[in-house]
Amino acid sequence: MSEWSSGGIYESYVGRWSRLVAAEFLGWLDRPEGLRWLDVGCGTGALTSTVLQTAAPAAVLGVDPSAGFVEYARESVDDPRATFEVRSAAELPDGPYDVVVAGLVLNFIPERVDALRRMRAIGGTVAAYVWDYADGMQLMRYFFDAMQELRPQDRDHDEGVRFPFCTAEGLELLFREAGFESVRTREIVVPTVFQSFDDYWQPFLGGQGVAPAYLRGLAPADQQALREAVRARLPTHSDGSIHLTARAWAVAG
Repeated sequence: MSEWSSGGIYESYVGRWSRLVAAEFLGWLDRPEGLRWLDVGCGTGALTSTVLQTAAPAAVLGVDPSAGFVEYARESVDDPRATFEVRSAAELPDGPYDVVVAGLVLNFIPERVDALRRMRAIGGTVAAYVWDYADGMQLMRYFFDAMQELRPQDRDHDEGVRFPFCTAEGLELLFREAGFESVRTREIVVPTVFQSFDDYWQPFLGGQGVAPAYLRGLAPADQQALREAVRARLPTHSDGSIHLTARAWAVAG
């Protein structure tokens, strides 16, 4: 099971890096102050909190199908302009909203095109970002490259294989299929620095997300083999630290 339910586990795995991407993403969107925002798949509130800090909105509604995430967001985002509701992308509220955003969620929405059409119907500007699973999201890429070396029969678990649309070209095609005519994309690269291998590996033990869920499903001996294969691949500095980067692709229409 790869669905998310625990905000704390998500934050330790990728939420902290999402916050870095969110700031770059909003700077690129460059929307005026005083607008109404809808954050689809708000998760722990990373994007919502960044909107509040940098975009001077009139109000932000964050929606997510996970009650655990919504509870985490309510507790961590202390701002009267923000509200959160448990809703899936198939149950979006009526608009209109000036800006509809979706951070790191499109690959978890089964009916992506339908969801984007609904966002277009209720939003002025619609924008999203996803990790570059196939190439530039290094902390996951090292894991899946080691997995494919040890267990090529499991390649379909690789998020780069599962989510081939997570590229600039794939996102543009997705938005155009949903009816957007003016579509722009850009890459966003942020540093992901770990103090040690344990700092890198510990979030994979949480059992949530595609890679951690896959790891938990392996026999203990296979988990250990994969752990050592990943460790051997990582570029580790003399002080034990590991300096990687994470690339996301952003799209707006």
